[in-house]
Formats: sequence, structure tokens, C-alpha cells
Amino acid sequence: MNPRAAALCAAVAVVAGTVTAVPADASPPHPAQRARAAALSWKGCGITGQPKLQCASLKVPLDHEEPGGEQITLALSRVPHTAKTYQGPLLVNPGGPGGRGLSLAGYVASALPKAVSAQYDVIGFDPRGVGRSTPALDCRPGHFGPARPDSVPGTEAVEQANVARAKSFAAACVKKYARVLPHIDTLSTVRDMDAIRAAVGAPQLNYFGYSYGTYLGAVYAKLYPQRVRRLVLDSIVDPTGVWYEDNLTQDLAFNDRHRALMAWIAKYDKTYKLGTDPAQVETKWYAMRAALAAKPADGRVGASELEDTFLPGGYYNGYWPHLAEAFAAYVNGKDSAPLVEAYENFAAVDAAGDNGYSVYTAVQCRDASWPRDWDEWRADNWSMYGKAPFMTWNNAWYNAPCAFWPDEPVGPVSVANGGLPPVLLFQATDDAATPYEGGATVHALLRDSSLVVEEGGQNHGITLSGNSCLDKHLATYLTDGTVPRGSGGVDAVCKAQPNPKPPTSKVAARTAHGSTLHGLLGFRG
Repeated sequence: MNPRAAALCAAVAVVAGTVTAVPADASPPHPAQRARAAALSWKGCGITGQPKLQCASLKVPLDHEEPGGEQITLALSRVPHTAKTYQGPLLVNPGGPGGRGLSLAGYVASALPKAVSAQYDVIGFDPRGVGRSTPALDCRPGHFGPARPDSVPGTEAVEQANVARAKSFAAACVKKYARVLPHIDTLSTVRDMDAIRAAVGAPQLNYFGYSYGTYLGAVYAKLYPQRVRRLVLDSIVDPTGVWYEDNLTQDLAFNDRHRALMAWIAKYDKTYKLGTDPAQVETKWYAMRAALAAKPADGRVGASELEDTFLPGGYYNGYWPHLAEAFAAYVNGKDSAPLVEAYENFAAVDAAGDNGYSVYTAVQCRDASWPRDWDEWRADNWSMYGKAPFMTWNNAWYNAPCAFWPDEPVGPVSVANGGLPPVLLFQATDDAATPYEGGATVHALLRDSSLVVEEGGQNHGITLSGNSCLDKHLATYLTDGTVPRGSGGVDAVCKAQPNPKPPTSKVAARTAHGSTLHGLLGFRG
């Protein structure tokens, strides 16, 4: 059990009162919305490998304060229930913001025990602005085209080049989507979730969210506590740090995960031949970074792209063998082809990625206040860089458009809640994207919640990913609502799965791209 949990729970009571609360909205649907819900029809999705998945579209107000005004379209998916016992819709979300959710419904329905998933209509959705929903945002196509300026602003010229990119992205969003951007935020998406509940005719919603999807679920429960039947949150966002502080906290955690990868490579020196001392391996990695900053591999993989390529290793250690092979080939054999391949697999941004980043930025910039003085960003990130050099500046530039965003924020939501049925939380102790403190904090804020901890777990998104102990708690809860009850801040502990081992062939290494789940969850969320 992680010893930080009890202390954090005691502290949360003080923090919880500092965030503005949003009153519950229990107003009945507008007549136009009821008519749209009645017209909902399902048909085949045409998604490869998921023949049972059905799709539909739902019209919702662009502005929920004007339900009869301009409408946008949400893309929905579902795997319908087949059992005689029907427990209602199970809405799932992969996080982001900006994550596409249609395929996740098919994955969850197939990964849960058949007897459990058969009792639910498992429903996915592309949130407003995302994927097959319309309009789908794409503020500045090709924004991540390689090779970008070095993320570390070692000179004023490099800093200004990165600032100019951030300003250009914010300006492009405003130019293309000025009418839409004020309504791309967490609160609007949560109201969309309730529109989905109404459209499928359910009095209450079952919800299962990963990563940013945990914040969506907690905010939904705040606005509509009487409409929550079951609530599962996996890899939990700290709602008291939305979003500037949360991103700084990530930097420390990702640096730890990167060093864990270096230690793993050192352990298998016979395979990778990069040294037996983790510090020595790390030195070689930063030497590789410096070489790529001077001369990008294939003209595309520079220092920033290298960071992008290794970032997924902080989300899921199943990617480690693939990354280690690329690292070793570059350093030992001066062969950049595996590194370029790894970049293409893990980091190259296509049109779907441009769309996801556009929504990510719009939501984060709209959700909460960000410093508007670049001097503050510079000071905070140089200070963090001294402790966590791996991703600090890369992460800063990823979020930097929010320093120049035009819209006033709507403010984060206090998710503190004492009026819910039992809620089930899952958190790994060494998760980098949503550090452990977020799980402990939400456990304290949701009064009747139960926290299941994966002790020593390093991955982001831990249920339905091969840990039978975690999955047993999930299946039990979805079957009959039973949650574990413990003491000391944690209700149940599951051992982490072992780290991967190097594959026995290069072919295996190059195809070890991780579980289907982590491909669906993506990165940066």
C-alpha cells in the first residue's frame, strides 16, 4: 500500500473548498432535444475488426444554454446487450481531451467477461469536435511536422521560434473556429454525455473513463449525481490541479519513468549493449538527443521528435523493447532506421492527431486559467527542467497555446461529492500521466468511493490490460455494485504485472507495439 494515501486524504479536505463548485443541472430536456433522441437509429459502423459495433449520430446544442439554437453532431457507437438481465448503458471514454471513443466501446465489450458485458449496452462516443463528430476541429494542419525547433530553449532564438509556433496555433484556432471554441470544454462535453443518456432512454448512466475521462466522469457526477448508477475511474486526473499545475506535476513523473526505462535497458546489457549502469545509459540517451538536435535522422527525427518517440514508454512499458532496440541501433550501429520507424509508430502526427491536439488545446485552454505572462512559464519550466529534463520543455510547448488563448476560462469544477452510490477508482502507484496523488485526492473527494491500487504499477490505463486482480474488482462491481472496503486510504491492493523482457528476435521487437487498449488510449491524455 502506498503510504502517501492517508496523508493526502487528510489534506484534501482543505484543498477541496478552494475550487468553484458547479450546481447540479437537473432540468428536463428541451422539446427539440427529445425529438432528436427519438430519432436515434443504429447501423453498422464499418470499423475494421469490430463487426458487432453499431453507430449512430445525435444532434446536441452547440451552446447548451440555448438548446433550440445551432446544433452539432456527436458520433456514437455501441455493442448492445444480449443478456436477459439488462443494467443499462455503460458509457466509456478513453481520455485526451481529444481522444476518439468509438472503437473503445468494442474493446471494452470484448475485454470484460462475456457474462458482464452482455448485461450492458456498451456505448462509445467521439466528443464534440473529435473524429466523426461534426464539426471536427483541425486548427493548423501539419503543426507537428518534423523537424521542429529543439524543445529546450537554450538560446533566445530557439525560445522565440517555439513561442511563435504556440502563438500561431492559437491564432489559427481562433480564425477558423471563433464561433465554436467557447463551447469546446469539459462542461459542454459533460452535458453532451447527459444528452446521450437521455437519447438512449436511460434514467441513469453507468460510466467508465480512463485518464481525462476520469475528470469527465467526476464532473458528470457533480452536475448530475442523481443520474449516476455506477462510476469507474481508471488512472485519475487530479482535479485540484486543472490544468497548469497538473502538467508541471507530470514532468517529474515522466522523468522517473524515463529513468526506469534506462535502468531496464541497463539490466539487459547483453541484449542492448548500452552499459550496465543506468546513469551511463541515460548519458548515452542525452548524447543521442544532442546528435539528433544537430542532425535529425532522415531529416525528420530531431531532438523534439526523439522526446515524442520515447514519451509513450512513460505511458506503457510494453513499448520498452521497441524503444530500446531503436536506441541501441542508433548508438551502437549508427543505424537510424529503427529510430525513424519508432517515430513513425509512436510519434508521427497524422490528420487524426492534428484533430486530437486541436480539441486537447481547446478544452484545456477553456477549462481553467493559465498564466498569460510568458515570463512565468519560462521561470516555472526552467525550474522544473533542473529536476526533470526529459519532458519538461516538450510538455511546456505542447500546452503553450494556452498562454495566448483569447477566450476567458470557465473555471475548473470542484468534484467533491457526498451524494453518489459506491464509486470504484483504479490507480497505479507509478503512473506518469496521472500521478498517484490524483487517485488519492479523488478518493477523498468522493465520499463513498473505493480505491484499488496497483502497487508498483507503471502504466497509464490499468484495467482490461492483463492484470487479473484489477479486472476481478472491475467485473464484480459491474455485476452487482460491490466494491472492496479497506482502511488507511486504500481499499484493495493488486500487484503490478512484471516488466517486459527483451524479445528473442528483432522481428518480435519491432512488432511489440503494446496492447490494443494502450493504442486506443493514445498519449498526452
